Amino acid sequence: METTVNISGMTCAHCVGSVTEELTAIEGVENVDVELNAGGVSRATITSNTEINPEQISEAVADAGYLVVAGS
Repeated sequence: METTVNISGMTCAHCVGSVTEELTAIEGVENVDVELNAGGVSRATITSNTEINPEQISEAVADAGYLVVAGS
């Protein structure tokens, strides 16, 4: 199952690493692919073996210091 979210505030590879680490810690997540758009809205594609609650995703991204935003 794939879920894509837009994330604001990311500017570098360290940001990508932090978000990837937090999202990967969610139970059921198998892979996280982050497309960095420095200074803009980045996109994370989360592959999981079960449906992930959007609230869990938002909390994980917030724990990394960033914000899930509505798609454009």
